[in-house]
Amino acid sequence: MGKNCRSYDELIDKSINQLHTEGRYRVFADLKRIKGQYPKAKFLDPETGTTRDVTIWCSNDYLGMGQNESVIKAMKHTIDEAGAGAGGTRNISGSTIYHKCLENSLADLHGKESALLFTSGYNSNEATLSTLAKIFPDCVFFSDELNHASMIQGIRNARTKKHILKHNDLKDLEELLALYPIDMPKVIAFESVYSMDGDIAPVEDIVALAKKYNALTYIDEVHAVGMYGPRGAGIAEQQGCMDQIDIIEGTLAKAYGVMGGYITASAKMIDAIRSYASGFIFTTALPPALCMGAFTAIEHLKTSNAERELQRQRVQQTRDALDKVMIPHFDNDSHIIPVIVGDPKLCKAITDDLMDDYGIYVQPINYPTVPRGTERLRFTPSPVHTEADIDYLIQSLIAVWHKYDLRFYSHAA
Repeated sequence: MGKNCRSYDELIDKSINQLHTEGRYRVFADLKRIKGQYPKAKFLDPETGTTRDVTIWCSNDYLGMGQNESVIKAMKHTIDEAGAGAGGTRNISGSTIYHKCLENSLADLHGKESALLFTSGYNSNEATLSTLAKIFPDCVFFSDELNHASMIQGIRNARTKKHILKHNDLKDLEELLALYPIDMPKVIAFESVYSMDGDIAPVEDIVALAKKYNALTYIDEVHAVGMYGPRGAGIAEQQGCMDQIDIIEGTLAKAYGVMGGYITASAKMIDAIRSYASGFIFTTALPPALCMGAFTAIEHLKTSNAERELQRQRVQQTRDALDKVMIPHFDNDSHIIPVIVGDPKLCKAITDDLMDDYGIYVQPINYPTVPRGTERLRFTPSPVHTEADIDYLIQSLIAVWHKYDLRFYSHAA
């Protein structure tokens, strides 16, 4: 290599060192979840090689369904019945009765004609949004500025015109929609519950604007499915406008406790996405056991509100306790409690102390997941957290807040 050429290793080192310098380098916590004891887990300390007990406070397994006995039993039974993997893509031997069973359940959940499974929520967003531009040439996307990275990537890959909307700003949305002819294809892409701030979109009002300007609606309900609405179909169900949304996207990996993503829509729309989306066509199908685990969780939560009610109770208890000791957090209507720190290195130091000194695992949330200066801890109380867990969390936070001389005040701005 010539003397003026920089080695690949040097460039790699530079990029990684930059993350360390900014306090944004991410460290995985190696956990061992123990069936029947969630949110308790074992943490493998990379320095000592020993394990110690921790309580998980940042899991997306919002309702503890990943530990549900019926879900586990369904997955074990399906492995015994069908084996491990699907054996191929949906087009080449990987479409099974288990996939069809789950898709029918999802279509019923959202009151749609059809559904389509993907291997992840990221995959379902990226593949579907990028494919809409193939189906509707010259379509214009209107995307909320806080949308998931997968939605942003899907719209980029669509390679068509787009507008980035001010967050949950109906005035901005209408002004932009009004720029285009009524018969021009338009897609409004937004989320129901935004996972980092925990705020909820005005879904009904967005649907009304879509009707007025002849736009399709694409809603990401990944942080809402299983959690909101009479049957757990999400915020659109809760707000009574689910039937008016064109494409509903969701995940099986959060409140349903398993893995995978999906969309639901009209049979015609699903057929088009299925036929054109390369992210679907060329990806091996979900294992049958995952399908039946998800099916069992979905069917259970269609009729059981016990998990949702207890989860809401735990969320409120945690919020009240934070307010009482004046630790700042975003006040929102969802199950997500962001506690603001505002500095990446300090955020990492706090989470390290919580893990090392108190056995509390919460991941620091830094840029690019959230804007610089808004670094935070993101707590997700679940129905399997106890009142004793909440009390211990609050006392641990108080100690860490004092250690780093952080401000105590009621709510984050």
